[in-house]
Amino acid sequence: MDKMATNGDQKLKNGDQKPKYKFLFVTQEALSADLAWQLAKEGHDVKFYCHDQPEKDVGDGFFEKVDDWEKYKDWAEVIIFDDIGFGAKAEALRKEGKAVVGGSAYTDKLELDRAFGQDELMASGVAVLPSANFTSFDDAILFVKSNPDRYVLKPSGQIQDEKELLFVGQEADGKDVLQVLEHYKITWSKKIKTFMLQEFAEGVEVAVGAFFNGKDFVMPICVNFEHKRLFPGEIGPSTGEMGTVMYFAKSNPIFEATLFKTKEKLASSGYVGYIDINCIANTKGIWPLEWTSRFGFPTISIQMEGIQSEMGQFLYDISHGKDDVQLKTKKGYQVGVVVAIPPFPFEDQKAFKKYSEGAAILFKRQSLGGVHIGEVKKDGDDWFIAGQSGYALIITGSGAAMSDAIRNAYQNVGNVMIPNMFYRSDIGQRWTRDSDMLLSWGYL
Repeated sequence: MDKMATNGDQKLKNGDQKPKYKFLFVTQEALSADLAWQLAKEGHDVKFYCHDQPEKDVGDGFFEKVDDWEKYKDWAEVIIFDDIGFGAKAEALRKEGKAVVGGSAYTDKLELDRAFGQDELMASGVAVLPSANFTSFDDAILFVKSNPDRYVLKPSGQIQDEKELLFVGQEADGKDVLQVLEHYKITWSKKIKTFMLQEFAEGVEVAVGAFFNGKDFVMPICVNFEHKRLFPGEIGPSTGEMGTVMYFAKSNPIFEATLFKTKEKLASSGYVGYIDINCIANTKGIWPLEWTSRFGFPTISIQMEGIQSEMGQFLYDISHGKDDVQLKTKKGYQVGVVVAIPPFPFEDQKAFKKYSEGAAILFKRQSLGGVHIGEVKKDGDDWFIAGQSGYALIITGSGAAMSDAIRNAYQNVGNVMIPNMFYRSDIGQRWTRDSDMLLSWGYL
């Protein structure tokens, strides 16, 4: 590590005010294409590997693609893993002396195993909601019958990527959850091996996250509010995310009550990168719901709207464990809107081929302000849809007031033309209510 840090510092001593680094991205689904594009725009050497065949064309024309990332691990000055599941590999590379932005086996488990994630929070002194973990639907059905209450059903493991499987109960006696458990027992028992029933808490959903340099959090933190449902008003299936509003802050009570308390455990695991905890806040307390121990998507794109530091230098610095890392951010707020096309948020190859495959992405004006790529490729100056999910673009805006950021983001959305495109029209509209409640409880 020290040798590589010396090499990077030498570039500055040689008079190059903006050092050029070699970044190797290792991805499962090409989620980090926008971050790779940003590093390429900053002048860094970028090589990008994607494992999943349907996503292989994502990023074509924006940066260099490779078919075997391990051939380039010695070439790279920083290796970036953008998802969970790579933790053990990241640990092995760190032991070889490689600079890595990515997880660890421990942080992978925090996100994948919901019960483990909650247990580790409790072990760090964080208050959590009552929950029970199950490997049997019959046991869960018996539990709800014996303990009637309002619950949230959350699958664990990789199946949690199927966002439509998460079910938020509406009935105080849990009868609707019982119906869903009976249904899942028949239709999903072969794929859902472990799941959690968590006591429902009414309140404001808010997440806090920060970058971690392997030893400590890098300030400022990011306070963010996700909009997960497909339709305005939080109606329809959960998509993972249709848009987010955020701001950067020196700290706040939510961070101090949750993520900050896990610093020693994260440092022991060697974690480097962005990490986030989604919470429910109410008059009784702050209740962490789930970990995101990786870059968030579209979070990282919206963060780049507000980050003034060069991303390449910043990622180089945290991957080398530098203590004096600076993350300069804008004052005010950032808003991001996901622009999608069919079949998003579902997987349907037939629908993708019929409605979206090869669709052109056009812009009404030459400026690409606020435009961030999802599953997109480029041929010359022409942009096209790539991959097969329909996750097309993330469009961002910022402003001194939330209303300014919302207006600027949607002005940028208006610049985009894609056949069959859709997006939520209400990202950020909950801010007045949510912020007033959080302020009244002393959390912001």
